[in-house]
Amino acid sequence: MEQCKISNMYTLEETIAKDYLVQFTYPWEALAGIGDYIKELGKTLNPDVYEQKDEDIWVAKSATVAPTACLNGPLIIDENAEIRHCAFIRGNAIVGKGTVVGNSTELKNVILFNSVQVPHYNYVGDSILGYKSHMGAGSITSNVKSDKTLVVVKSADEKMETGRKKFGAMLGDFVEVGCNSVLNPGTVIGPHTNIYPLSPVRGVVPAHSIYKNKNEIVSKAEG
Repeated sequence: MEQCKISNMYTLEETIAKDYLVQFTYPWEALAGIGDYIKELGKTLNPDVYEQKDEDIWVAKSATVAPTACLNGPLIIDENAEIRHCAFIRGNAIVGKGTVVGNSTELKNVILFNSVQVPHYNYVGDSILGYKSHMGAGSITSNVKSDKTLVVVKSADEKMETGRKKFGAMLGDFVEVGCNSVLNPGTVIGPHTNIYPLSPVRGVVPAHSIYKNKNEIVSKAEG
């Protein structure tokens, strides 16, 4: 599972949560403590840059938040982020610098690195999205298995128990997810990988790949 390690998935300088994430080997290990981390980090934020809107909610003054958006804490919205019409943030969420959370998009227990785009009708739960990753319209992270058993991360030749019932997807830096795709529980997508539209994805998808379907995953070098 070397490719799934935080050090191989993310540019930690591109998130306000860097000091939190460096404690862990694999990104899903960070899911349990996001809310508590936000509560502690929020108290240290510069009041000249961030405004505390409500209990455990900090919003950068340079961020744009639509009046119809619903914000629940614990929550940090970083500088120059854009929260659009009817976005629903349920809490335990870090929204990175310059990130776009679009119309009717729902977030819950997530870390979105800087410059992430979840701009249209997305659901992102119990997930971490790397720098400049993008989820196309209608694509979602499914975070609970239909049989409610604990999520296992599976690569071509390895399996790793996570001990988590709720686990959406881990997207590396510069991942592109096509419209109306479903990222099943325990999905890990390596950096610089593209997912075709309408894809049901599960397991570990290698970095620098093009995911056409579960039987056709090619390296970008091969075309």
